[in-house]
Amino acid sequence: MLRHKEFLPADLACQLSRAMLTSQRPTALHTHDFPELIWVQNGRIREYGPKGHTDHKEGTLLFVQPTHAHALQGKGEDAMVVSIAFDPKVIEAIGQQYPQVADRFFWGNSERPETYTRDMQQMADLNRAAVRLERRNGTALDATAFLLPLLSELIDETVSLAAGAPRWLADACAAARNPDVFRDGAAGFVRVTGRAHAHVSRTARQFLGQSPSEYVNGIRMDYAGRQLIGSTDSLAEIAADCGIPNLSHFHKLFLAHHGMTPAQFRKTRQRNTVQPVL
Repeated sequence: MLRHKEFLPADLACQLSRAMLTSQRPTALHTHDFPELIWVQNGRIREYGPKGHTDHKEGTLLFVQPTHAHALQGKGEDAMVVSIAFDPKVIEAIGQQYPQVADRFFWGNSERPETYTRDMQQMADLNRAAVRLERRNGTALDATAFLLPLLSELIDETVSLAAGAPRWLADACAAARNPDVFRDGAAGFVRVTGRAHAHVSRTARQFLGQSPSEYVNGIRMDYAGRQLIGSTDSLAEIAADCGIPNLSHFHKLFLAHHGMTPAQFRKTRQRNTVQPVL
């Protein structure tokens, strides 16, 4: 078993390393007493566990818990991973402070590491964050500052669907949170699935209980609510930013979703915290 105290001094809370993986099959699985975040930086890898193996492509993140016996193998040329080992006390503290991570990531009870996929832009952001982490002192604050934005992003992207729901639907639901997608309404939702509109509509109604248009409009109205509270943009600007330039239609959707008009919502929720009138 690898132990964090063997390579992490008392004043360090994390250690980042990069490794090129050989194509030689591992002779044994290994364990350690610390949580480890791994991502496939380049190429493909094969992850071995007690019940078999799984192949992962570039952009895959693995949250490895201390209970996960595992081993890695490179598949093809230039298979490279980035690994960050964390002091267990840091991970324990995050879990205690943020209940949103319960049963997820490092805090679950899964038999194998949880995996997530990042696109090219997200990988670029992740690598910039990793470089910032390397340039700092590796304290608990540094480790937490690296992890929290990533966890928040992954939680925001994750959509929980009923058993049997296709992965492409969950991916589309996550993508629909992007303004570049929801501004196009149902057409944007269908576009990211790469499937026929009729098939997407049937599947959405089966697993979401809504049409693509209804699902996207809910996301639009949540976004509009945040803009009404956090900005001074006019209602027309916010409606257009949601992809709904018709103000009458926007009012109708907002009232149905929030139970009050946009003006009432802004008056009730918005507070001037920069120059408050006392």
